[in-house]
Amino acid sequence: MKLLHIISSVDPIQGGPIEGVFQQSAMAGKAGIEIHIASLDAPDAPWVRQCPAKVFALGKSGRPAWRKKTPWGHYGYEPAFVPWLRDNVHNYDAVIVNGLWNYATMGAKQALAGNDVPYAVFTHGMLDPWFRQTYPVKTMLKQAFWLFCEGPLMNRADAVFFTTKDEMIVSHDAFRPYHVKGKVVGFGTADVEGDEARQVAAFRAAIPALGDKRYLLYLSRIHQKKGVDMLIEAFGSIAEAYPDLDLVIAGPDQVGWCEDLQNLAAELGIAGRIHWPGMLTGDQKWGAFRDCEAFVLPSHQENFGVVVAEALACGKAVLISDKVQIWREVADYHAGIVKPDTIAGTRALLQEFAGLNPPAVASLEANARTLFEECFDIRKAFFKIIDAVTEIIPEKSGPA
Repeated sequence: MKLLHIISSVDPIQGGPIEGVFQQSAMAGKAGIEIHIASLDAPDAPWVRQCPAKVFALGKSGRPAWRKKTPWGHYGYEPAFVPWLRDNVHNYDAVIVNGLWNYATMGAKQALAGNDVPYAVFTHGMLDPWFRQTYPVKTMLKQAFWLFCEGPLMNRADAVFFTTKDEMIVSHDAFRPYHVKGKVVGFGTADVEGDEARQVAAFRAAIPALGDKRYLLYLSRIHQKKGVDMLIEAFGSIAEAYPDLDLVIAGPDQVGWCEDLQNLAAELGIAGRIHWPGMLTGDQKWGAFRDCEAFVLPSHQENFGVVVAEALACGKAVLISDKVQIWREVADYHAGIVKPDTIAGTRALLQEFAGLNPPAVASLEANARTLFEECFDIRKAFFKIIDAVTEIIPEKSGPA
C-alpha cells in the first residue's frame, strides 16, 4: 500500500498531528506500506531537511518574513501545491488529509473532492466546540470557509477520522451542512527509548537553576487553550506548602504569551520556582518526562494529547483536565488525576497529587505504564488507522 499524508507543515513545533505522521511512517516500512508527505513548507526549511519521512515540500524558498503576517501568508497559500496534488494523487492507493483551516486543506479539497482517489480527513480536534465558544468571530469566518472548502472536503470524504469517541460526539454538527462518515481510529505514540540516566542528565544540564529539586512538568505548546495561566495560579496557591517542589513549563511560545505568564508568576511571588527551558527535544525531552514527579496538562481543549501518552509511556502519573479527551481512560485505569478545566480544578489537581504518599504515587505510575501499553502504543493505533484506510480503498479503486 502507498499512502500520501497531506499536512500544512512537517515542523515538529506544530505538535501532535505531524508527530503522529512521523511515528506511523517509522512503522510503515515493516508493514510493507510506503508513506509520503505533501506539505506547504519551503524545501530548504531546516525541518524539511531533517524530516524522517519522504516529504514533498511544495512551498517557495526565500519568502520574506513579513509575508506570514498577511492573510494569505498566514493561511499558507502556495501556488505550486494544487498542481502537484492533481498530478500526483493518482500515484497513491489512498490519501489522508491532516488538520483543517489552512491552505493544505484548500488544496486537498480542490484535488480530491469529486476525484476517484480514496481519501480520509483526520480532524485532530479542530472541530472542538471550545474553539467556537472562545473565538466566535473566527467561527463565523470558518462557517463561510466550510461552505466551499472544509465542508465539501469532509462531506465527500470516504471517512473522517477521530481519535476518541468523545471527539467524534462533540464535533457533530460543528458546522453546517455536516454529513461526515465518522470513524474512531485512536492515536498514540512510540514507546520511550534510550538511556534514562543520560537523558535525565541532559535535561538537568539544560536548566541549571533547577538543580536537583523535584518538579512537576508541563510540556506542550504555550497557548491559551492549554490553561498555562491557570497552572501558574494553581501552583502559586500550593508553592509555600511544598517548598521542595518546582514547576517546569517547557514548550514553544507560538502566540507571544510567555512574557505575560512570567509577569503573572512574578506577581504571585513564584518566579524563582518556575523554569522556562523553551522547546525540549531528544534526550532533554525524555529526561524531563522520566525525572518529573508528575505530568500536568490542564487544557481547555485537547482531542488526544500526544504528550500525555508520552508521559504514560514513561510511567508517570498524569494530572489533566476533563477536556483532554482521553481523560476517561486515565480515570478508568487510575493512571492519574482528572479535574475540571478551571483554576479551582487545576488547584485541586496539584493539591491532591502533592498530598499522596509514596505507595499511592507508585500505584498511579504502574497504572500509567499499563494504560500506555494497552491503549496508546502507536503500534496498536497504527494498525487501526491502516485497517480504516484499507476499508475505503475498495470503494473507489479496488484492492491495493
